[in-house]
Amino acid sequence: MPATVPRRRRDAGQAFPLYIVAVAGLLFLALAFFAVGQAAATRNGAQTAADAAALAAGQKYRDLLTKSFLDGLRDGSYESDRAAWKDLLNGRGVLSDEACERASWFAGRNGAYLSGARSGTGPGAGGCIPDSWPTSFAVAVKTRNPVGNSVIPMTKGAHGEAEAKSVVEPRCTLDPATDGTGGTGATGGTGGPGGKSDEGDKGGKEGKGGKEGKGGKDGKGKDAAKAAPLHITCDGKRWTLDPDDLRQLPDASDLFSVRLAH
Repeated sequence: MPATVPRRRRDAGQAFPLYIVAVAGLLFLALAFFAVGQAAATRNGAQTAADAAALAAGQKYRDLLTKSFLDGLRDGSYESDRAAWKDLLNGRGVLSDEACERASWFAGRNGAYLSGARSGTGPGAGGCIPDSWPTSFAVAVKTRNPVGNSVIPMTKGAHGEAEAKSVVEPRCTLDPATDGTGGTGATGGTGGPGGKSDEGDKGGKEGKGGKEGKGGKDGKGKDAAKAAPLHITCDGKRWTLDPDDLRQLPDASDLFSVRLAH
């Protein structure tokens, strides 16, 4: 019986190093999983920043389109350049610099920056790339802070990187009768500019001015300067845009949609 005591102590002494190795292995695995989770969190943060930046660019561009579109109605400039005004309704025609600046700001709010924005070549250069029809903004971001120290040496200086793309799509169409090709537009129909003839009666009849075309007395078009209301249809909802009564106007979200492209 006494001879068994040293044997048990000897067995316990031999097992102790195995316990140390097992505990060390488990600790290393725990730290490795922690490093992987830390890297994944950094990557997710980068993707959040990229999504926010792309959406911000699209929404800013939508606001610029809406402002230019409605300003054209208010000041009457849509009459002098109908094609450019219709381009705005179709989601084209404004500069994208402000949209990329907004993308850069939102990326910064989420702990990142546009990947090419630090090169000094312009707002979002390399990190915010606009494209046309449908207008889109491809954004690439990089996290400001790296993953940090861990048991995996490569993570010390590794930054999270991600990309996202937003698309601005028009929701509205100009009704054919008021798009400048029909007969009820502000130009007075197919009979030519109403009331602008040198001969009063002729201008009233041929140009559909005067009493018949509301071109004013003597066909001089005094009342013809008042443009006819325009009609647009946005996702099945019809809006009347009267340049002389702009109290009820569609919002930016009524005119355009902004979504992330996957």
